Amino acid sequence: MFSFFKKKPPTPEIPAPAAAPAPLPAAPSTPVPEAPASSWLRNPFAAKPAADPVPAAPAAPRADWLGKLKNGLRKTGSSIATVFTGTQIDDALYEELEDALLMADTGVKATQHLLADLKQRVKAAKATEPQAVKALLVESITALLAPLEKALVIGQHTPTVIMVTGVNGAGKTTSIGKLTRHLSASGASVLLAAADTFRAAAREQLGVWADRNTVEIISQEGGDPAAVAFDSVSAGKARGRDVVLVDTAGRLPTQLHLMEELKKIRRVVQKADATAPHEVLLVIDGNTGQNAVSQVKIFDDAIQLTGLIVTKLDGTAKGGVLAAIAQERPIPVYFIGVGEQLEDLETFNAREFAQALLT
Repeated sequence: MFSFFKKKPPTPEIPAPAAAPAPLPAAPSTPVPEAPASSWLRNPFAAKPAADPVPAAPAAPRADWLGKLKNGLRKTGSSIATVFTGTQIDDALYEELEDALLMADTGVKATQHLLADLKQRVKAAKATEPQAVKALLVESITALLAPLEKALVIGQHTPTVIMVTGVNGAGKTTSIGKLTRHLSASGASVLLAAADTFRAAAREQLGVWADRNTVEIISQEGGDPAAVAFDSVSAGKARGRDVVLVDTAGRLPTQLHLMEELKKIRRVVQKADATAPHEVLLVIDGNTGQNAVSQVKIFDDAIQLTGLIVTKLDGTAKGGVLAAIAQERPIPVYFIGVGEQLEDLETFNAREFAQALLT
């Protein structure tokens, strides 16, 4: 059982002044009762109780992070916003909007869904101004993305074993470092597993993140990835860690031998803990457009994904790809990233994302 609270020591007695002729007895101290234990079966990133005397590691305010997200999606937002600068709601507006959504990597199915839903909302609201249509589009996108909004829960298993994979260059190892920070700041003890033994210096790169977050790491030079994963889960159980994060080799879905290696890692992890892995996360680059949808489908078919981390929404990414994922393979998006700093990874919120997309 994990508790966010620590017992405060009783207030020390205050002795009476020595020079006083008839000192009054000191007021008895009043012990501060210990706060009740808080279950770790919860979203570790939810706000902590106000009574917690030990604050988590400082993080950038949510508003600041949302500003970065809006800036990162500005290219998409400005392209869509131009559709609503006219004076009429007509077929031409919807045609321009269809083109803008397709250019934003929304995909054909999601675009058709959004246009049909939007037209119904416009009719129901009896909207007459293009700007009103834009506000209704925010509602349509929010409704489409809502099924992707899910919190990562830690604590139902000890340790919670999280496999993380993704194609080369998607930002997998960096995302693991940021996720480690979130978990550690919330009070979870984390053990990293350097099971990416194919890529040169991958073990060293993960070791840098382990040092930054002051957590332990299990690694073997040139070792078998599945063996490293097995040893790490076993060590996590023996040491009582809350989370074991397994970094697997970056690979393309077309590299069938590496995809088979992923399946092997999953099988071997189950030998160390029959209930593991408890989460299987795919890191996808927000710049890859419709290719990201293909990655999600192939990795999900191979290793049964439980969640996504979407990275690099910080400049050239079009953002609409999340709508395509929601329409074609609605796997939860636990986090989205907008930069390289530790604090540039945040929990996904459908409405915030829709608003940032159309700002």
